Formats: sequence, structure tokens, C-alpha cells
Amino acid sequence: MIKTLGRHLRESLKSLGRNTWMTFASISAVTVTLILVGVFMVIMLNLNNMASKAEKEVEIKVLVELTANQDQKNKLEKEIKEISEISSVNYSSKDEELKNLIESLGEEGKSFSMFDQENPLNDAFIVKTSDPHDTPKAAKKIEKLAHTYKVTYGQEEVSRLFNVVGVARNVGIVLIIGLLFTAMFLISNTIKITIFARRKEIEIMKLVGATNWFIRWPFFIEGLLLGICGSIIPIAILLGTYDQAVQWIAPKVQGSFIELLPYNPFVFQISAILVLIGAIIGVWGSLTSIRKFLKV
Repeated sequence: MIKTLGRHLRESLKSLGRNTWMTFASISAVTVTLILVGVFMVIMLNLNNMASKAEKEVEIKVLVELTANQDQKNKLEKEIKEISEISSVNYSSKDEELKNLIESLGEEGKSFSMFDQENPLNDAFIVKTSDPHDTPKAAKKIEKLAHTYKVTYGQEEVSRLFNVVGVARNVGIVLIIGLLFTAMFLISNTIKITIFARRKEIEIMKLVGATNWFIRWPFFIEGLLLGICGSIIPIAILLGTYDQAVQWIAPKVQGSFIELLPYNPFVFQISAILVLIGAIIGVWGSLTSIRKFLKV
């Protein structure tokens, strides 16, 4: 078995060497396609990460009636926790609310310090749902509870965020699938030209009794090698540029929800995926291209 595989490997390497231009064309097709796939995967996975973080920041603020006593506040908190969509409830006193308001306004917030003695703000509960998409549903349930003064969660902004995230994810999936099928089509046609040039060799092997799989193996290995070789340049570009991109973007978006995935392990995961994709489309292209030439 090992001896046979060694023979197939030698035949594959000889074939790649004999068909230099076709080998170069096949590797170039894989390289260009995987660069596009790699760039788009990096962009989409980072966008998906940013969107997920933005979704997790969505929260409901429940303002408590100013007239509510401590028992009524405790009862309201218990009722909020009993809502099935709720994952966490944190109490924020009106003093904490005033402090947060002053800090959020910076220098301008100092003028609100005069309200320390007579704080006009409401006590509040900061509520989060298990699934951010359940926020509107949970907010409506909370509004019906006694001693709830007001419920806010940025309804329009949240709806817009979910719509943008949904569209971005769907478009990303469709485009990546489209690029992969395009890659397979290009590789298949490129390798088909190589196999067409060797059709006589295949016919002779069939006529002397070689099995279909005996003939397929060298082409299987060729496709595998072409795919792996085609992934080397895209991986090198990713390894060499992603860290620089993170360092360049990070200072410009500091404090916002825009945060790129860390270099390690992200680039190594994408590199492994690119090698796998290259190998799959190379093998798939070889096996589908040789099929009709086996019918002798």
C-alpha cells in the first residue's frame, strides 16, 4: 500500500513538472480565489464579532416610580426576574444614576452636582435578555408591571441594529458560498485542460487493465498539491498584514464597539481553513474533471 502510494506521489510530481504552465495556471487560479475568499472571510468574521458584541450591549432600563417604597421595588425586581426572556437584573439607585449621568457628560456634567441633595432621578433596574432579539418582547412585558414608570431600550436603534446584522450575515454567507463555487468551477476547468492533454495516457492505462481508482490516485494527489500550494500566498498575505491592520485600526476606533479579532488564534484558524478549502477544491476539481476520460 505504501509502495503504491509512493509511486502515485512520484507520478504526480513528475506530471506537475512536465506540465509547468498548466501547473502554474492551476495554482494561480487557486491563489487568486483563496485571496478573495480569505479577505472576505476576515471581513465577515470581524463584522460578525462586532455585531455580536453590539447585540450583547443591548439592555433595558426600567425606571421605577418615585413614590415606590422598598417593598414595592423588591416586588418589581422579583416580577422582572420571573419573565422567561430575562437573564440578569441589576439595581441602580438614583444616586448611582446621577453619578453615571455626571460622568457621561464630562466637564458639562459638573453642573449637575447641585442635585446631590435633591436628586430628581428615578431608581432603575438594568435588565438584559438571554437573546438580544427578545428585548422588545421583554420590554413590553415589563411595561405592564406595577410601579414601572418608564421602560427604555432605544427601540429604533435596536431594531435597526438587528436588521443590519441580519442582512450583513446573510449577504456574507451567500457571497462566501458563491466564491467557493466559483473557485471550484475555475479549478475544475483549469485541471480539465491538464487532463485533456494526457487523455491518451489515460486511455492506454485503461486498455492495459488499470482500475479507475489506480488512474485517479495520481490526479487526486495532484489536485491536493495544487490546492495546498495555491493556499500558501493567501496565508502569507494574511499572516503578514492582519497584525498591522489591527495595530493601525485599534487607535482610531478606541472606545467604540469596533474591535478586530485578536491575531492569535484568529489568523491561524483562517490559515487552516484556507489550506482545507484549497485542498478540497483541488481534489474536487481533479476528480470531477477526470470522470469522463475514464469512460473508454
